[in-house]
Amino acid sequence: MAVLTTPIVYVVDDDVHLREALRNLFESVGIRVELFGSTAELLARPAKVSAESCLVLDIRLPGVSGLDFQNQLAKLGNNIPIIFMTGHGDVPMSVRAMKAGAIDFLTKPFRDQDMLDAVSNALALDRSRRANEGELSALMARYESLTSREREVIALVTSGLMNKQIAGELGVSEITVKIHRGHLMEKMGVRTLAELVKAYEALRPGLNT
Repeated sequence: MAVLTTPIVYVVDDDVHLREALRNLFESVGIRVELFGSTAELLARPAKVSAESCLVLDIRLPGVSGLDFQNQLAKLGNNIPIIFMTGHGDVPMSVRAMKAGAIDFLTKPFRDQDMLDAVSNALALDRSRRANEGELSALMARYESLTSREREVIALVTSGLMNKQIAGELGVSEITVKIHRGHLMEKMGVRTLAELVKAYEALRPGLNT
């Protein structure tokens, strides 16, 4: 089955008329859309989509509120961009949502163009995030191809030690360090020490050692 890559917007609102209006709006500009009456319905959907996406979320919902759901997603590590829809009296809640990472909030009733602009920005943000995550995954795969000794060397090289110092730390000859260093730089796809340091620093938060 082919993977769908057309951008998709998830709409969560308990107002069926608003959901259908948003479906018509997004589909009119070629954006896929899925509608949900509650956050529970959204969580029950099966597969994760590989295309860029965003969430248009009512801040006041029966059961789990939009703000609570935003917190749940954050705890799950789900970084989907969120656009909140709010009523006139919900500005303080909207400020809280923005501080928690929402990218926009629109007060009902909003103009169609305002919603389309917000969604366009959200999808662009998600596209950029996914590209960065893809680059990081590729970098991690290169790191995982290193031998245990090469991983020791990369940690010491990027900490600022010279080859002679690394040799002393590991109890090997300096020429052995140079060989390991050459191999690991080739595997990591870098040509300079600066590039190696930048790559290793990008990986560091995800390393166990």
